[in-house]
Amino acid sequence: MSERKIGQLSFADGMVAQAGGGNAVLEKVSQFVDWEAIARLLAGVRGGTMGAPGYPALMMFKALLLQRWYALSDPALEEALKDRLSFRRFLGLPLTESIPDHSSLWRFREAMGPELCERVFVEIGRQIERAGFVLKQATLIDASLVPAAVNAPKRPDKALPPGEDGKPASKLVKSEHDPDAAWTKKEGKYYFGYKLHAAMDKTSRIIRRVAFTPANVNESAAADELVCGDERIVYADKAYDSHARRRMLKDIGIQNGIMRRGHPHKPLTRSELRRNAAISKHRGAIEPLFSLFKNIYGFTRARYRGLARNSTAILLAAIAMNLKRIAVA
Repeated sequence: MSERKIGQLSFADGMVAQAGGGNAVLEKVSQFVDWEAIARLLAGVRGGTMGAPGYPALMMFKALLLQRWYALSDPALEEALKDRLSFRRFLGLPLTESIPDHSSLWRFREAMGPELCERVFVEIGRQIERAGFVLKQATLIDASLVPAAVNAPKRPDKALPPGEDGKPASKLVKSEHDPDAAWTKKEGKYYFGYKLHAAMDKTSRIIRRVAFTPANVNESAAADELVCGDERIVYADKAYDSHARRRMLKDIGIQNGIMRRGHPHKPLTRSELRRNAAISKHRGAIEPLFSLFKNIYGFTRARYRGLARNSTAILLAAIAMNLKRIAVA
């Protein structure tokens, strides 16, 4: 499908936008990002193969950022693009042009998928680091459960088989409505859905790594991919503690700020308990990030069915969060 040509914003567009008042956050984001680099990554992405020429990919991507910033559904985003002059200006969409409808927005998000979203996330992260916002003194790592968008199926038996690490793991009781979601057990309670894993720069609060998995994936299984490799220290709770990870961090020259895990036959020493208490004061700073994902960006539960769609949405939200932090810094 060909791409429609969108003209430049006119003098009249500028006058109308000025009269309506600007949006400082959107203007700062527009000035900060190297959009040409993003456009190159999005080249060739089309929300469908038939019908009228599609909107420019960069314009559609910017619309998806607006969707995440303002927690809008696809139909609500379509309506907002009709009414909000600041939104049209951010997209570079003149008043004389029609707006993309909600089905076009859905198809474009589907066409992006998690792989391309990951590439865009990395590129924008690179631009943020190049601007000097990420100090790389410390990385905070953690994970949070996200309930599935569908009703949970019958929960697994209480007697759980051992996982690969010899510890209890949940049986895979699938949902016919969302077969990617899974059961897990935490602190004696069962949860059905997904798990959001994140690594955040401690000082700038910029998200440096993010992953979305079924809920039964252990936090430790995703931990090594969350270590950036250029930070001075990594902070995490005791779920991430292992002899292999201690050796890995030592080998690459990163200080180990992971809380120690006790064992029934080898309880923690007083020194280790004091160390855990000191680390807890640092690693707890990542908790507001998950609150932001859930309470502001609408992930109190998964927004879609399936791992791919939810991963795309999480990556778009992480991009939007990082850019918002830059804009209000």
